[in-house]
Amino acid sequence: MTQARTRLLLLITDVVLINIGFIAGYLLRYRLQLFRDILYEARFDEYGIVQLIFTFVMVVMFWLDGVYAPRRTPSWTDQMFAVLNGTIKALFIVWSLIFLIGPMVYSRLLILYAGAAAVILIGISRIVRGQIESWLRRRGIGVAHVLIVGAGELGRTVMRNIVARPELGYHCIGFVDDDDVRGQTDIGRFPALGKVSEVESLITMNRIDEVIVTLPWSVQPKIVEVVNLLHHHRVRVRVVPSLLQINLSKIDVDDLGGIPLIGVRQPTFSPVNDAIQRAFDLAVAIPIALLSLPVVLVAALAIRLDSPGNPIFSQRRAGKNGRSFKFYKLRSMVEDAEQQRGGLLDRNEADGPLFKIKNDPRTTRVGRIIRKLSLDELPQFWNVLKGDMRVVGPRPALLSEVAHYNDWQRERLRVKPGITGLWQISGRSELTFDEMCLLDVYYIENWSLMMDLKVALKTVPYLLSARGAY
Repeated sequence: MTQARTRLLLLITDVVLINIGFIAGYLLRYRLQLFRDILYEARFDEYGIVQLIFTFVMVVMFWLDGVYAPRRTPSWTDQMFAVLNGTIKALFIVWSLIFLIGPMVYSRLLILYAGAAAVILIGISRIVRGQIESWLRRRGIGVAHVLIVGAGELGRTVMRNIVARPELGYHCIGFVDDDDVRGQTDIGRFPALGKVSEVESLITMNRIDEVIVTLPWSVQPKIVEVVNLLHHHRVRVRVVPSLLQINLSKIDVDDLGGIPLIGVRQPTFSPVNDAIQRAFDLAVAIPIALLSLPVVLVAALAIRLDSPGNPIFSQRRAGKNGRSFKFYKLRSMVEDAEQQRGGLLDRNEADGPLFKIKNDPRTTRVGRIIRKLSLDELPQFWNVLKGDMRVVGPRPALLSEVAHYNDWQRERLRVKPGITGLWQISGRSELTFDEMCLLDVYYIENWSLMMDLKVALKTVPYLLSARGAY
C-alpha cells in the first residue's frame, strides 16, 4: 500500500473515531450526567452542526500538527503527542465558536468529553495499527527496500537496527562505500555493491524505496551531491547525522540561555545498571540451576553410557573485554572432537571465524537429542552464578574466533557473554557471523532491563521450536 493510501485510510479511520468520541461525549453528558446536572435536555440531532464543526476542526488541527505527516515508523508516544496537541487546540477553537455563534444551551462539557474520548480511541487504534504493521513487516509484507550509502560505523549502526528490529519494515538491498575494502566486502545479509558513484545506476536497476546516507560529515559535499541526485530521481532520501557518531539515545540536550548544549549520557552499562542486571541474572539462574539439576544428572548419565569421556565439556571462552573463562556444557560430541576438527574444515557451513556443520559427524546419538532440546546449555547457568556470564548477552566466543575479529566486531566483547541473546531469538545458527555481531552490538548499545526480559521470554518458544539448533 502506498504512503498516500495509508495516510488516507488513517484519516478516514480518525474521522470515524472522532465521531464515535462525540457520541460518547453526548452520552456521558446527557445520559450519565457526570460531574454536573443538566438544565436542558438536548436531543442528539440538535448537535449535528456542532459535531460537523468538531470533526472538521479536529482533522485540520491533526493535519497541521503532523499527525498525517509521511513518517514510516513514528513511535506511539510521538503520534499521541501530536494527537493530544491537536485535540487541545481543537477544543479551544470549538469552545470559542460555540460561545460566539452558538446558542448557550450547547454544552462545553460535552466537547471536553468528546475530545477525551476521541484521544483514547485514536490511541487504541494506533496501538492496534502498530501491532498489525509489525506482524506484516516481520513476514515481509509492506517492507521498504533501502540502499545504504556508507558502510562505516554509522552505516553498521543502521544495519544493526535493520537486523534487530524487523518490525520496522526495512529490507536492505545492500550498501555502497568508497573505501576499497568496505565497498567490496559483504556484511552478513548486506551485499557490497561498489562505490558511491554507482548509486544512480543502482536505483535505476533495482526497486529502491529509500536511500539512507551514513557518510561522515567530513565529506559534506559528497552528501549534498548524493541528496541532490536522489531528489532528481524522486527517490526518498534520509541522512543520518554523524555528530559524535552516536544515536539519539546517547544524546543529552539542554540549553544555556537559548544556546543549545549537546552532551553524551553515561554508558548504558554503568555500575548501577550492572547491579540491576546481576540481580536479574541471579533471579533467573538460581531457580533454573536448581530445578534443572536432576535433568543435568540424567543427561550426564545418558552421555556417559552412550560414549566414553567426561559428560561435562569445558572450554576456554572469551568473556568481558576478551578475558578468558572456563565455559561449561553437556558434552554432545565424541571426546576427541577438537582433535578431529582439522580434518573437517572443508565441510564448514559457517562464515567468518565460526565453525559449524549441520550434521556434524562428531555428534553422538545422545548429543543430537540434547542439542535439539538445548539441554546441553543448562550447565551455563552455573557460569552465570559464578559471574562469568549473564542470562542475556552476546554469544560466548571461542578464543580462536576472537583472534580473527575486525575492530568493529570486537565491540561485542564490551560486556559479559550470555546464554541467550538477540542472536538466539533471530535464527541462531541460521545467521551469518556478521549478522550475529550486528545484533550483539545493537544489544550493547540499546540495553535495558525490559529488553533482557523480552529476550528471555522469547527464547522459550525458540527453544521449543528447535529452530537453528545444531
